[in-house]
Amino acid sequence: MTAGLDPAPVVCIFAPPMISVQSLRVEFGARVLFNDLAFSVQPRERIAFAGHNGAGKSTLMKCVAGIIRPTAGQIHAPKGTRIGYLPQEGIHVKGRTLWQETESAFGETMALSEKIDRLSNELTKLDPRSSPYGDLLEEIGELELLLDATDPARMKPRIESVLKGLGFQQKDFTRDCSEFSGGWQMRIAMAKLFLQEPEVLLLDEPTNHLDIGTQIWVEQYLVNYPGAILLISHDRALLDTLCTRTIAFSHGRAEEYAGNFSYFERESVLRKEIRVKQYTAQQREIAESQRFIDRFRASANKATLVQSRIKLLAKVERIPAPEQDDAVMNFKFPPPPNSGHMVAKLESVSKSYGALNIFSGFDFEINKGEKFAIVGPNGAGKSTFCRMITAQEEPDAGAHAFGHKVATSFFSQNHADELDPNQTVLETVEAAASRESMPHARNLLGCFLFRGDDVFKKVGVLSGGERSRVALVCMLLRPANFLILDEPTNHLDMQSQDVLQRALIDYPGSVMIVSHNRTFLDALVTKTLEFRPGESPTLYAGNITYYLEKSAEDEAAKKGIAPRLATLGTAPSGSSSRPSIPGVNRKEQRRIEAEQREIRSKVLKPLENEFVLVEAKIAELEAAQATLASQLSSESVMNHPGQLREVTNAVDKTSKLLEVSYTRWSALSEEIERLRSKLGIEA
Repeated sequence: MTAGLDPAPVVCIFAPPMISVQSLRVEFGARVLFNDLAFSVQPRERIAFAGHNGAGKSTLMKCVAGIIRPTAGQIHAPKGTRIGYLPQEGIHVKGRTLWQETESAFGETMALSEKIDRLSNELTKLDPRSSPYGDLLEEIGELELLLDATDPARMKPRIESVLKGLGFQQKDFTRDCSEFSGGWQMRIAMAKLFLQEPEVLLLDEPTNHLDIGTQIWVEQYLVNYPGAILLISHDRALLDTLCTRTIAFSHGRAEEYAGNFSYFERESVLRKEIRVKQYTAQQREIAESQRFIDRFRASANKATLVQSRIKLLAKVERIPAPEQDDAVMNFKFPPPPNSGHMVAKLESVSKSYGALNIFSGFDFEINKGEKFAIVGPNGAGKSTFCRMITAQEEPDAGAHAFGHKVATSFFSQNHADELDPNQTVLETVEAAASRESMPHARNLLGCFLFRGDDVFKKVGVLSGGERSRVALVCMLLRPANFLILDEPTNHLDMQSQDVLQRALIDYPGSVMIVSHNRTFLDALVTKTLEFRPGESPTLYAGNITYYLEKSAEDEAAKKGIAPRLATLGTAPSGSSSRPSIPGVNRKEQRRIEAEQREIRSKVLKPLENEFVLVEAKIAELEAAQATLASQLSSESVMNHPGQLREVTNAVDKTSKLLEVSYTRWSALSEEIERLRSKLGIEA
C-alpha cells in the first residue's frame, strides 16, 4: 500500500488503531517483498491477507508479531496491546497434559490466586492488632478485587468449551501433549490463543488441519471474537464470512480493498482495467507531444512552443506500465480408459484395530462418473476407507470388488515422502507421466506453482508443501478412471485450487476426495459420505452445503432444538409465562431460555448498537458528500488545480467510506433480522 490507501471500515473509525504500520519495507537479498507499506488495524477489524504463495503474506504477519524485523519502517501498537500469533506449523509441546497447557493461558489469573493464597497463609502468622496485619489484609483485598475482575469461576468451563469446540474429547484432557500429532498440536496452540483473547489475533492458515465441523465452530468463534483479526487462509468461505478488508500482495506491491475476498476478486479486475485505460491514455498523450516536438524541433518559429512542450513533458508524472497478470493456466485430464458402470464396491465389510472398531457390516458402492466428498474428524476412518476401496488394505470381514477395467490413481500426503530426493521436479513428473500426458507435464507444473527454473530444483531441497504438490502432479498425469484424493488443496493457493477444481469438474471418471475445503468441494461433488468415530458412515445425496444443512437438521432433531426454538419464538415479548417444551423438564427449559438470553445480550445487542453507529455515520458521510459536490462545482475550486485535486480526492474517499458503510449496514440489518426471528422478537 503505497500512499493513498482505502480507509478502514466505518465501524472502527471512532476508535484509535490497535496497530499502525508505517513506511514498511522488507527485502531478502535483491528481492523486495514490499516497500512503503502503510495501513492501520482498528479494534474488532477482520483483515485478510491475499496473494499467491511467496508473495509476502506470512512475512508481514511475522513482522507484526515481532518475529521478523523489517528492513525499514515501523510498526506501532498502544502500550499493553497483546498480540497473539498462530503460525502455519512448527509448534510442538511436550511434558504437560493438554489441560495444563491450555490452563496456562490464564497465567495472570492463576498467579493472582496463588499470591492471595500465599499472603493469606502469612496473614495467619500475624497479630490481628498489628499494623502489618492491616497492611497485608488491605493488599489481599486489592488482589481479590483484581481476581474477581478476571472471573476465575469461568476459567474451567471456558477451557472445556474451547477444547471441545476444537474437537478434543474429555478423555484427551489428561493426555500428554506429546501424544498429539502435528495437526492436533496446532489445535492446542489455537485453544491457548482463544483463551488468552489478545487484542490482536494473527492467524496463518488456521483451518488447514481442521475437519468441517471444527472449521464451522472456529468460524463462529472468530465472528464473535472481541479483538482484531489478521488472517491468512486459502479457505474462501472463511475469508468471505469473516473479513471486511483485504490487503492483496502481488509483484512487490500491496493494495487495500474495502471488502471480503470475493469483493477483492471483483474489484481487482476493475482496478486493473482502470489502470490499463489510464496508462494507455497517458501514453497516447505523451506520444502526441513527442511527435510535435520531433516534427517542429528544427523550426525557428516554433522554437518557443517546442520548448514549452518539452518542459511540460518533463513534468508529467508517468503512470507505471500495468503489471502482467500471472498467466491463468488450465489443465485437462488425459482421457481415462473406459470402465464398467460399477467402479468399486464394499459388501458387509468390517475393520478393527485392536479394540478400536472402524466399520461393522458397512456397504458402499461408487459408480461411473460419481464424485464423492469424504468428510469427518481425524481418526474416524476416512483414510482406512480409502485404502480399502482401492484394495490397498483388506477388510477383516466382508468383500471388496472392482468393476470392469477400473484403473485407480491415489493421492495421499504420504506419497510426498516416497519421491526420489536426487531427481529434479521435472524428472520426477516426467517419469510418472504417460506418453499421452507427457506434453502436459510442464503446463501442469506451472498450474501448481512450479514455474521457470523451479522445475530444475532437486526434490530433496523442497519444502514439505512443495513435495506434496509434486506428488499431486505425478498422480494427475497418470491415466486413470477412478481418482482418490486425500487433502489435495492443503498446499495450493487460490489459483491452483481453481485449476484443479475446473479439471475435476470436467473429468468424466469417478472421484473420491477427502477434504475439508468447502468452497472447493461444493461445485464439484454430488454426494457426501460422513465418518464419525464409533458410528456407521452416513451418506448424504448432495454436496457439502446440502450435507451441512441436513446434518444440522438431523442433529437438532435429536436434541429437540428445532421444536424448542419454534415454541420459544411464539412467546409474546415481555410475557412472564414460560411456554412448555414437550419432553423437556423445567431445569432443561431454564437452560434453554438462558441460552436465548445469552445470545440476545452477547450477540444481538452489540449488533444493534453497531447498527445505530453505522446509520449515524452514513448520515454524516452523505452530508459531507453533498457539501463536497457543491464545492466541486464552484468556480473558485475549478480555477485552482490544487484545490480541485484535494476536493476530488475527498469526494473519492467519502464515496469509498459510504460504500463500506452501506455494505456493513446491509449485513447488520440481515443478521439482526435473522437473530430476532430466531429469538421470536418483533422488530
